[in-house]
Amino acid sequence: MALLILLLLLAVSQTTASEDPYIGVNIGTDLSDMPHPTQVVALLKAQRIQHVRLYNADQGMLVALAKTGIRVMVSIPNEELLGIGQSNSTAANWVSRNIVAHYPATNITSISVGSDVLTTLPNAGPVLVNAIKFVHSALVASHLDKQIKVSLPISSSIILDSFPPSQAFFNMSWNPVLVPLLNFLQSTDSFLMLNAYPYYDYRQSNGAISLDYALFKPLARNKEAVDANTLVHYTNVFDAIVDATYSAMAFLNFTNIPVIVTETGWPSKGDSNEPDATLENANTYNSNLIRHVMNKTGTPKNPGVAVSTYIYELYNEDMKPGPLSEKHWGLFEANGDPVYILRLTGSGSLLSNDTTNQTYCTAKDDADPKMLQAALDWACGPGKVDCSPLLQGKPCYEPDNVIAHATYAFNTYYHRMGKTSDACDFNGVADITTTDPSN
Repeated sequence: MALLILLLLLAVSQTTASEDPYIGVNIGTDLSDMPHPTQVVALLKAQRIQHVRLYNADQGMLVALAKTGIRVMVSIPNEELLGIGQSNSTAANWVSRNIVAHYPATNITSISVGSDVLTTLPNAGPVLVNAIKFVHSALVASHLDKQIKVSLPISSSIILDSFPPSQAFFNMSWNPVLVPLLNFLQSTDSFLMLNAYPYYDYRQSNGAISLDYALFKPLARNKEAVDANTLVHYTNVFDAIVDATYSAMAFLNFTNIPVIVTETGWPSKGDSNEPDATLENANTYNSNLIRHVMNKTGTPKNPGVAVSTYIYELYNEDMKPGPLSEKHWGLFEANGDPVYILRLTGSGSLLSNDTTNQTYCTAKDDADPKMLQAALDWACGPGKVDCSPLLQGKPCYEPDNVIAHATYAFNTYYHRMGKTSDACDFNGVADITTTDPSN
């Protein structure tokens, strides 16, 4: 069986600008062989995942999550919004059945009222704010409003003119909903939930957005996106979307509402017209995303301000309708095997397969041989790696090729330097892996 991915996710109860950020995962259920709730929770515990978002209030999941300490965001499905938004008693019954009955044994910290409602169920817009207020009133009646926050995820697609971020604003046709919503979030010290998908922004940009910019890859200074109004540089799409959201709220005179990203990710497989939905790109995006969030860098507009984020998603959902990519956003297969091994050293806490010593630095198979040789020469020279075991007749001489020899030198240097991500770069010809290269 492939190695498991250990996600060490910081334990915090709520998201505010002053708290440490965390990474959570969404748990979709459109699988032909959906694991039993106890199996799902066993996977979460094995991977040390401490924050999850459910797309409903599945009773089996809420019971299985009890006494685990895992922080749970429960969702009201879009199809239930109209009923809840039209009836205070319906909202109260929903809260009683799905929240009060499980709290505090199940550590419910927030309620997501629908998802992308404005773009997927626009007829619910007029009752959306009522639904949120009715749910919150039911929490107040149960004395749970301080412990459990209420919000709703919006799609970043309702932000118009999103670059440069400083001049972004929401689609004004939704202002009659957004203004009272933001008033509610501000008055209850809640946060705005944002679904942000750089993958789709990249695909729809007609080449204006580079793949490296979408994947958080390092960019030359002259390749960074620059906000012409503020001269702030952006090195990735994710930060630009978050800052555009802050600016869109500021356009409506709301400047102190935190943002959490409730969905983001990258598909690992797609149709023939989706050439960038690959395992490598999905791994690169999610690995860089987690490192970026957990390093507490914030965004250019709000440096150091937490942007806690939920990855979409835990499992590949083979029953999802739509293009092939819709079925391949998961970190795991239904049997618990990882779709790919995240590369996450250097992200504060080690977010990888092993929390102690099972990460390695290896030469990339497709690296230019001349660049590999130059990096090997540096490691064995200025890098002060003892490369004598690579000499003919010594234990590590075979296989006698530059990839094998470079891997020995790179890995030795990487471990000696404390396994920081910077210690496994070598001008881009090395990578961190969880597969032991020794033989």
